[in-house]
Amino acid sequence: MTTEHTEQNVAGLEERFQTRIDAEEKIEPKDWMPEKYRQNLIRQISQHAHSEVIGMQPEGNWITRAPSLHRKCILLAKVQDEGGHGLYLYSAAETLGASREEMIDALHAGRAKYASIFNYPALTWADIGAIGWLVDGAAIVNQVSLQRTSYGPYARGMVRICKEESFHQRQGYHIMMTLARGTEEQKAMAQDSLNRFWWPSLMMFGPHDAESAHSAQSMKWKIKRQSNDELRQKFVDQTVKQAEVIGLTMPDPELKWNEERGHYDFGEIDWEEFNRVISGDGPCNRQRLAHHVRAHEEGQWVRDAITAYEAKKRQRNDRQAA
Repeated sequence: MTTEHTEQNVAGLEERFQTRIDAEEKIEPKDWMPEKYRQNLIRQISQHAHSEVIGMQPEGNWITRAPSLHRKCILLAKVQDEGGHGLYLYSAAETLGASREEMIDALHAGRAKYASIFNYPALTWADIGAIGWLVDGAAIVNQVSLQRTSYGPYARGMVRICKEESFHQRQGYHIMMTLARGTEEQKAMAQDSLNRFWWPSLMMFGPHDAESAHSAQSMKWKIKRQSNDELRQKFVDQTVKQAEVIGLTMPDPELKWNEERGHYDFGEIDWEEFNRVISGDGPCNRQRLAHHVRAHEEGQWVRDAITAYEAKKRQRNDRQAA
């Protein structure tokens, strides 16, 4: 077959693929897909998985310091949920041909990214509330639309993840509400946490659409269903009202309701800080990655034991079948 015929065949396959996307058909692992679609998905899903796992660290550090047994149990369950989300997502990426080892190696080598928000420290108990309310709240805004993403395994995984993340958001908001209605010191702690986590939460949605390297193509393939700026605006609109209910003040002097747009106007994000953090120079980048590398190395014996057990089981099954 000539190169011309091969290119014609690929063009035809790509056209049929886009027709399926436009018709809202789900793409499954064994279906034909453009290589760039596959790579785009691996990048996004693995980044999502890394974020879930790295995100366990700031909250995990507070399990032993939670103010009551009730709060401790809730936080422990939440951290376990995040680990499970990471496993769902790594498994979804593996259906595209990426191996778990390759994805973890890319993270450790700095070739893969995770959500910039997890490079900020959790200094007080209120920060655990802010992470649940703001960080998980921002994640839900993004992930609800991902339940309709074009790749089947990713979409189905997001259904369960969204259900659990909505619980995480509510428990975080409850922590902030309890503190805001407590003593003056407790309310000040909640306000300080909101002040520190608000802008990094807005950064979670990524750069403006015009400056995003992947947004336009991801929208065309319906990997993403809404743009970065649309999702960020939705998050601002719902969160401002939630803050008002519990008596906290948004740390943005430019925040105001725009009657004509039907949305809140808000100040400009510090994009220099955003770029600095995603480039590895945030408050906790090195700490977060070093901790993950150490935990991965210390868990090698578990992976070795599982591999050895599976090998023995296959040998036993082969002997029985012979």
